[in-house]
Formats: sequence, C-alpha cells, structure tokens
Amino acid sequence: MTDLLLEKLYNMGVIPTRKSLALTDRLSVSSFCRRRLSTVLVHLKYVEHLTEAVTYTEQGHIRVGPDTITDPAFSVTRNMEDFLTWVDSSKIKRKVLQYNDKLDDYEHACLRTFSIFPNYIPFNQSSNILQ
Repeated sequence: MTDLLLEKLYNMGVIPTRKSLALTDRLSVSSFCRRRLSTVLVHLKYVEHLTEAVTYTEQGHIRVGPDTITDPAFSVTRNMEDFLTWVDSSKIKRKVLQYNDKLDDYEHACLRTFSIFPNYIPFNQSSNILQ
C-alpha cells in the first residue's frame, strides 16, 4: 500500500524519490503548486514570468500532447512534462523558430492555408477525388 502511494506521488511530481514514506511528512501545498502548468512553463524556461505563462495558457498557446490547455492551474505530471509544447498555429512558436533559424516557411504556409480554408484540397489531390 505504501509503495502505491509513493509511486503515485512520485509520478505526480510532488516528491523527488520513491525511497521513503518519510518524504510525505514534508509534503505541502507548495509541492502541488509547483506542478501547475504555469509554474512548470517558467521552470522549463518557456517564459520568464509567471504572468506571461498564465496569459499564454489562457490564450491557448500551450498544448500538452495533442490537447490545447487553457487552464493555468492544470496539474502537470512528470510524464506529461515531456509533451509540453507550443500549439502549431501559435505566433509565439513561429517567433521562437525564427529566432533559432529553424523556421520552415512551407509548413507554416500550409497550416495557415488549412486554417483559413478548412475544406481546401490541393489541385493534385482533387483530380483523384473526381475520378
């Protein structure tokens, strides 16, 4: 039973190791607050300040895996931390890629075309549909 509790708390990210039940004595509210999405974004250096993290999250610039998260109080587990990223259509992601010289203009042009015209079918694929 204690192993299950230690495993759960470790996976949540509120204790540093699974070694001892004594770690739960030092468990506090701040341990859980450190796992909030906005705090994790600051810790991972996505943003400088907590207010920026809250703003970007509420505006829908952050996703965890395939899901866009708009709640800054979302609890991020250790496993989810690896899947934190900018939304593909985010202008912030575009600026970061541009700054790092990794911007692929073709990819962003396609995303923009499909967001403006969701039923758009490229010409070379439309001929296959008509046959």
